[in-house]
Amino acid sequence: MSASVSATHAPAPASAPTAAELLDFVRRSAADPELIASLPLDPEGRTWVRLEGPGGSEAWLIGWPPGTGTGWHDHAESVGAFLTAAGILKENSLAARLPTDGWKTLELTEGVDRERELAAGKGRAFGQNHVHEVLNESTTEHAVSVHAYYPPLPRIRRYSRTGPVLRLESVERPEDWQ
Repeated sequence: MSASVSATHAPAPASAPTAAELLDFVRRSAADPELIASLPLDPEGRTWVRLEGPGGSEAWLIGWPPGTGTGWHDHAESVGAFLTAAGILKENSLAARLPTDGWKTLELTEGVDRERELAAGKGRAFGQNHVHEVLNESTTEHAVSVHAYYPPLPRIRRYSRTGPVLRLESVERPEDWQ
């Protein structure tokens, strides 16, 4: 499901938005009860609505049914931010700089795993090549979040993980999402 909603919270910055500016945008957007209520929620799968992000960024309002998640992925060369508007999301991430290309399997060292619980009003910004997964672990409640990326997503790399082994499974490009 995809529709277009324009979030008019601030004028676009004169230059490319920083991760901090994206975080400010998602924070303001998540605090808009009318915008959050406009998202249709589906009991089976994630739903999303494209937003007008600052400075040409790509932004999304996303609904997460209980028990859903993204799987391990990164946003390639984009910086980004996301914030939980309703419910609770969990982010598992890697605190390690991974090579960007030329590998299929990596063995991660101990101590690189990070876990964050992001209740309503909590979020984070991240840099390029940030590997993470986002989950709604609730068995009964939807979660809603706002996400923004700049530059608009050039690709998403998807990974599988077994213990310390991270394996590149696929690379998606915008034309794959149309």
